Amino acid sequence: MSPSTKPVALVTGAAAGIGKATALAYAKAGCHVAISDVQADKLKAVAQEIETFGVEVLSDVHDVADEVAVRRFHQRVGEKWGRLDYACNNAGIEGKQAETHEMDMETYDRVMNINVRGLFVCMQEQLKLMLPRGQGAIVNLASIAGLVGFPSMAPYCASKGAVVQITRSVAVEYAERNIRVNAICPGVIKTDMVDRVTKQDPETEAVYAAFHPMNRMGTVAEVADTIVFMSLPQSGFITGQALAVDGGMVAR
Repeated sequence: MSPSTKPVALVTGAAAGIGKATALAYAKAGCHVAISDVQADKLKAVAQEIETFGVEVLSDVHDVADEVAVRRFHQRVGEKWGRLDYACNNAGIEGKQAETHEMDMETYDRVMNINVRGLFVCMQEQLKLMLPRGQGAIVNLASIAGLVGFPSMAPYCASKGAVVQITRSVAVEYAERNIRVNAICPGVIKTDMVDRVTKQDPETEAVYAAFHPMNRMGTVAEVADTIVFMSLPQSGFITGQALAVDGGMVAR
Protein backbone atom coordinates (compact mmCIF):
# COMPACT_ATOMS: atom_id res chain seq x y z
CA MET A 1 0.00 0.00 0.00
CA SER A 2 1.25 3.50 -0.82
CA PRO A 3 1.91 5.77 2.16
CA SER A 4 -1.05 7.68 3.57
CA THR A 5 -1.32 11.36 2.71
CA LYS A 6 -2.78 12.00 6.15
CA PRO A 7 -0.71 11.86 9.33
CA VAL A 8 -0.97 8.68 11.36
CA ALA A 9 -1.20 8.57 15.16
CA LEU A 10 -0.97 5.60 17.50
CA VAL A 11 -2.36 5.34 21.04
CA THR A 12 -1.93 2.47 23.49
CA GLY A 13 -4.38 1.96 26.33
CA ALA A 14 -7.00 3.64 24.16
CA ALA A 15 -10.18 1.98 25.43
CA ALA A 16 -10.91 4.48 28.18
CA GLY A 17 -9.74 7.53 30.09
CA ILE A 18 -6.81 9.56 28.81
CA GLY A 19 -6.08 7.06 26.03
CA LYS A 20 -9.58 7.24 24.60
CA ALA A 21 -9.67 11.03 24.81
CA THR A 22 -6.29 11.23 23.07
CA ALA A 23 -7.28 8.88 20.26
CA LEU A 24 -10.38 10.96 19.59
CA ALA A 25 -8.37 14.19 19.76
CA TYR A 26 -5.95 12.88 17.13
CA ALA A 27 -8.89 11.89 14.94
CA LYS A 28 -10.42 15.34 15.37
CA ALA A 29 -7.08 16.78 14.24
CA GLY A 30 -7.39 14.80 11.00
CA CYS A 31 -5.14 11.83 11.74
CA HIS A 32 -5.71 8.20 10.93
CA VAL A 33 -5.48 6.43 14.28
CA ALA A 34 -4.14 3.06 15.44
CA ILE A 35 -5.37 2.01 18.88
CA SER A 36 -4.70 -0.86 21.25
CA ASP A 37 -5.94 -2.07 24.63
CA VAL A 38 -6.81 -5.26 26.50
CA GLN A 39 -10.51 -4.31 26.72
CA ALA A 40 -11.95 -5.58 23.45
CA ASP A 41 -15.54 -4.29 23.69
CA LYS A 42 -14.54 -0.80 24.81
CA LEU A 43 -11.82 -0.61 22.16
CA LYS A 44 -14.33 -1.52 19.46
CA ALA A 45 -16.61 1.31 20.61
CA VAL A 46 -13.73 3.79 20.49
CA ALA A 47 -12.84 2.65 16.97
CA GLN A 48 -16.40 3.26 15.84
CA GLU A 49 -16.33 6.74 17.36
CA ILE A 50 -13.04 7.55 15.64
CA GLU A 51 -14.56 6.67 12.26
CA THR A 52 -17.19 9.39 12.71
CA PHE A 53 -14.40 11.94 12.14
CA GLY A 54 -13.92 10.65 8.60
CA VAL A 55 -10.53 9.04 9.24
CA GLU A 56 -9.36 5.44 9.17
CA VAL A 57 -8.75 3.36 12.27
CA LEU A 58 -6.81 0.21 13.06
CA SER A 59 -7.49 -1.48 16.39
CA ASP A 60 -5.67 -4.36 18.05
CA VAL A 61 -6.48 -6.13 21.30
CA HIS A 62 -3.35 -6.99 23.25
CA ASP A 63 -1.42 -6.43 26.46
CA VAL A 64 1.62 -4.18 26.04
CA ALA A 65 3.52 -6.64 28.24
CA ASP A 66 3.23 -9.11 25.32
CA GLU A 67 6.31 -8.21 23.27
CA VAL A 68 5.35 -10.31 20.25
CA ALA A 69 1.86 -8.78 20.07
CA VAL A 70 3.25 -5.24 20.43
CA ARG A 71 5.71 -5.71 17.59
CA ARG A 72 3.03 -7.29 15.38
CA PHE A 73 0.66 -4.36 16.05
CA HIS A 74 3.24 -1.81 14.93
CA GLN A 75 4.02 -3.92 11.88
CA ARG A 76 0.35 -3.78 10.94
CA VAL A 77 0.44 0.03 11.22
CA GLY A 78 3.38 0.19 8.83
CA GLU A 79 1.72 -2.19 6.40
CA LYS A 80 -1.57 -0.28 6.43
CA TRP A 81 -0.37 3.30 6.14
CA GLY A 82 3.36 3.22 5.42
CA ARG A 83 4.09 5.83 8.06
CA LEU A 84 3.76 6.80 11.71
CA ASP A 85 3.82 10.47 12.67
CA TYR A 86 2.68 10.56 16.31
CA ALA A 87 2.57 8.01 19.11
CA CYS A 88 1.15 8.25 22.60
CA ASN A 89 2.27 5.47 24.93
CA ASN A 90 -0.52 5.64 27.46
CA ALA A 91 -1.09 2.01 28.52
CA GLY A 92 -0.31 1.51 32.18
CA ILE A 93 -1.55 0.17 35.48
CA GLU A 94 -1.36 1.50 39.02
CA GLY A 95 -0.95 -1.85 40.79
CA LYS A 96 -2.19 -2.44 44.29
CA GLN A 97 -1.12 -0.16 47.10
CA ALA A 98 0.85 -1.58 50.03
CA GLU A 99 3.68 -0.55 52.27
CA THR A 100 7.02 -1.40 50.72
CA HIS A 101 7.95 -4.12 53.23
CA GLU A 102 4.65 -5.86 52.46
CA MET A 103 4.58 -5.35 48.67
CA ASP A 104 4.50 -8.63 46.77
CA MET A 105 6.94 -9.04 43.91
CA GLU A 106 4.19 -10.16 41.54
CA THR A 107 2.71 -6.66 41.73
CA TYR A 108 6.14 -5.08 41.29
CA ASP A 109 6.94 -7.19 38.22
CA ARG A 110 3.54 -6.63 36.62
CA VAL A 111 3.70 -2.84 37.05
CA MET A 112 7.24 -2.66 35.68
CA ASN A 113 6.52 -5.03 32.77
CA ILE A 114 3.58 -2.94 31.56
CA ASN A 115 4.58 0.58 32.50
CA VAL A 116 8.28 0.38 31.59
CA ARG A 117 9.20 -2.67 29.52
CA GLY A 118 6.01 -2.53 27.46
CA LEU A 119 6.49 1.17 26.79
CA PHE A 120 10.13 0.56 25.83
CA VAL A 121 9.18 -2.09 23.26
CA CYS A 122 6.51 0.24 21.85
CA MET A 123 9.09 3.00 21.47
CA GLN A 124 11.48 0.69 19.67
CA GLU A 125 8.87 -0.12 17.06
CA GLN A 126 7.67 3.48 16.78
CA LEU A 127 11.20 4.71 16.15
CA LYS A 128 11.63 2.11 13.41
CA LEU A 129 8.52 3.46 11.67
CA MET A 130 9.54 7.12 12.09
CA LEU A 131 13.22 6.93 11.14
CA PRO A 132 12.75 6.28 7.40
CA ARG A 133 10.72 9.49 7.05
CA GLY A 134 13.06 11.49 9.26
CA GLN A 135 10.38 12.87 11.52
CA GLY A 136 7.97 12.01 14.30
CA ALA A 137 6.84 12.76 17.83
CA ILE A 138 6.37 10.38 20.74
CA VAL A 139 4.55 11.33 23.93
CA ASN A 140 4.88 9.00 26.91
CA LEU A 141 2.43 9.02 29.80
CA ALA A 142 4.36 9.33 33.01
CA SER A 143 2.79 10.87 36.12
CA ILE A 144 3.50 13.31 38.89
CA ALA A 145 4.37 10.05 40.66
CA GLY A 146 7.43 10.05 38.44
CA LEU A 147 8.43 13.46 39.81
CA VAL A 148 7.57 13.17 43.51
CA GLY A 149 7.07 10.26 45.89
CA PHE A 150 3.83 8.81 47.25
CA PRO A 151 3.57 6.35 50.13
CA SER A 152 2.52 2.74 49.48
CA MET A 153 3.07 3.18 45.73
CA ALA A 154 6.78 2.41 45.33
CA PRO A 155 6.47 0.20 42.20
CA TYR A 156 4.20 2.70 40.45
CA CYS A 157 6.43 5.66 41.35
CA ALA A 158 9.49 3.72 40.22
CA SER A 159 7.86 2.86 36.90
CA LYS A 160 6.84 6.43 36.16
CA GLY A 161 10.24 7.76 37.17
CA ALA A 162 11.71 5.30 34.69
CA VAL A 163 9.37 6.60 31.98
CA VAL A 164 10.65 10.13 32.58
CA GLN A 165 14.28 9.05 32.30
CA ILE A 166 13.68 6.86 29.22
CA THR A 167 11.98 9.84 27.63
CA ARG A 168 14.92 12.14 28.30
CA SER A 169 17.49 9.63 27.08
CA VAL A 170 15.69 8.77 23.84
CA ALA A 171 14.92 12.45 23.17
CA VAL A 172 18.62 13.31 23.25
CA GLU A 173 19.52 10.25 21.18
CA TYR A 174 17.16 11.07 18.31
CA ALA A 175 17.03 14.88 18.45
CA GLU A 176 19.23 15.40 15.38
CA ARG A 177 17.08 12.91 13.46
CA ASN A 178 14.01 15.10 13.96
CA ILE A 179 12.14 12.72 16.27
CA ARG A 180 10.89 14.44 19.40
CA VAL A 181 10.14 12.55 22.61
CA ASN A 182 8.35 14.08 25.59
CA ALA A 183 6.53 12.87 28.69
CA ILE A 184 3.29 14.11 30.20
CA CYS A 185 3.01 13.92 33.99
CA PRO A 186 -0.65 14.24 34.93
CA GLY A 187 -1.83 15.08 38.41
CA VAL A 188 -5.02 13.47 39.63
CA ILE A 189 -7.23 13.15 36.56
CA LYS A 190 -10.85 12.05 36.77
CA THR A 191 -10.56 8.59 35.20
CA ASP A 192 -11.68 5.01 35.88
CA MET A 193 -8.28 4.42 37.49
CA VAL A 194 -8.83 7.26 39.96
CA ASP A 195 -12.41 6.15 40.58
CA ARG A 196 -11.06 2.75 41.65
CA VAL A 197 -8.92 4.49 44.25
CA THR A 198 -11.51 6.99 45.51
CA LYS A 199 -14.45 4.61 45.07
CA GLN A 200 -16.23 7.82 43.92
CA ASP A 201 -16.74 8.81 47.54
CA PRO A 202 -17.32 12.61 47.58
CA GLU A 203 -15.21 13.15 50.69
CA THR A 204 -12.30 11.15 49.27
CA GLU A 205 -12.60 12.93 45.92
CA ALA A 206 -12.48 16.28 47.75
CA VAL A 207 -9.22 15.22 49.40
CA TYR A 208 -7.71 14.36 46.02
CA ALA A 209 -8.96 17.61 44.49
CA ALA A 210 -7.31 19.55 47.32
CA PHE A 211 -3.91 18.17 46.35
CA HIS A 212 -3.92 20.74 43.55
CA PRO A 213 -3.74 24.53 44.06
CA MET A 214 -6.60 24.75 41.54
CA ASN A 215 -8.63 22.62 44.00
CA ARG A 216 -10.02 20.23 41.43
CA MET A 217 -9.08 17.13 39.49
CA GLY A 218 -8.04 17.45 35.89
CA THR A 219 -10.10 16.20 32.95
CA VAL A 220 -9.09 13.69 30.31
CA ALA A 221 -9.75 16.31 27.63
CA GLU A 222 -7.20 18.66 29.20
CA VAL A 223 -4.54 15.97 29.14
CA ALA A 224 -5.45 14.80 25.62
CA ASP A 225 -5.27 18.32 24.22
CA THR A 226 -1.81 18.71 25.77
CA ILE A 227 -0.66 15.43 24.23
CA VAL A 228 -1.83 16.46 20.78
CA PHE A 229 -0.15 19.86 21.14
CA MET A 230 3.10 18.14 22.13
CA SER A 231 2.80 15.98 19.02
CA LEU A 232 2.05 18.60 16.38
CA PRO A 233 4.58 20.90 14.66
CA GLN A 234 3.49 23.84 16.86
CA SER A 235 5.66 22.31 19.61
CA GLY A 236 8.53 21.60 17.24
CA PHE A 237 11.32 22.90 19.52
CA ILE A 238 10.19 20.94 22.59
CA THR A 239 11.83 17.60 23.30
CA GLY A 240 13.09 15.69 26.33
CA GLN A 241 10.61 17.34 28.67
CA ALA A 242 8.50 15.92 31.50
CA LEU A 243 5.56 18.30 31.50
CA ALA A 244 3.39 18.33 34.62
CA VAL A 245 -0.31 18.73 33.82
CA ASP A 246 -1.29 18.95 37.44
CA GLY A 247 -3.12 22.14 38.39
CA GLY A 248 0.03 23.42 40.08
CA MET A 249 0.49 20.40 42.37
CA VAL A 250 4.28 19.97 42.09
CA ALA A 251 4.82 23.75 42.20
CA ARG A 252 3.95 23.79 45.90
